[in-house]
Amino acid sequence: MSKVSLIGRFGMTVFYHEYNLLKIWWQGAAAVFIILMVLFALHMIFYKKLPIITTRLMNIVLLVIALGGLYYCIDDFKTDLSHRLLGHRFHYGVYLFWIQWAMICLFFIFARKKPTSFPIDPNNNPPAKV
Repeated sequence: MSKVSLIGRFGMTVFYHEYNLLKIWWQGAAAVFIILMVLFALHMIFYKKLPIITTRLMNIVLLVIALGGLYYCIDDFKTDLSHRLLGHRFHYGVYLFWIQWAMICLFFIFARKKPTSFPIDPNNNPPAKV
């Protein structure tokens, strides 16, 4: 996302100060990485704590939200002049964020839960294979 066009860089410097973080490549990459890791951790917590059906339904809803965010960004970048001036390379970085979140959702939709523990047999027989 640091590959902003010259006009977009000027607009960030003069008008849109909240986007200055994205002008330096490693700061933007660190911010996106941290956000994606937080999302992954939240998905993992839900995966561990909730039943598999609830987790899959939640991830399907979040997948729809991620795809909606991708669609909204594509539409916004095509219609809004100030966003269109940022350049295609900036747009690709934003698209990749939404695609990565969708991939996290797909990972947890298709992940299989393994049994966490076997019941303890008082006769010390080996556990039955599931």
